[in-house]
Amino acid sequence: MAENKTKPTGADVTAFLDAVEHPTRRADGHALRALFERISGEPATLWGPSIIGFGSRHYRYDSGHEGDMPRIAFSPRKANLVFYLHYYDGYADDLARLGKHKAGKGCLYVTKLADVDGAVLEAMVRKAWESDGEACA
Repeated sequence: MAENKTKPTGADVTAFLDAVEHPTRRADGHALRALFERISGEPATLWGPSIIGFGSRHYRYDSGHEGDMPRIAFSPRKANLVFYLHYYDGYADDLARLGKHKAGKGCLYVTKLADVDGAVLEAMVRKAWESDGEACA
């Protein structure tokens, strides 16, 4: 069975965020770090080369594949901010009120924080942190 490549690295999260090329995405990354730390009460940890995660949870699929992943996370990618959140009741309702975004197979994509309702995003992150639901994969 393949080993999960996305693991905590111990790399400096502040240095990673400071190195984000796009100035808006860099500023949004710092703002999201503060939001996620406030909600989770956990310090930011770099998982793999580019995912900023908070807390961790163990998962096991029916196939037998298992591993650890952040409970909630985001990544300031080149094209978008990517959110890795747990599913919870009301997810679709929150997305309808969020603002400009794209929802992929299991992740949420936002170009910049100014495009979305901050209160709705904060509520989504809080619900995801408190949820025991299945994680986005």
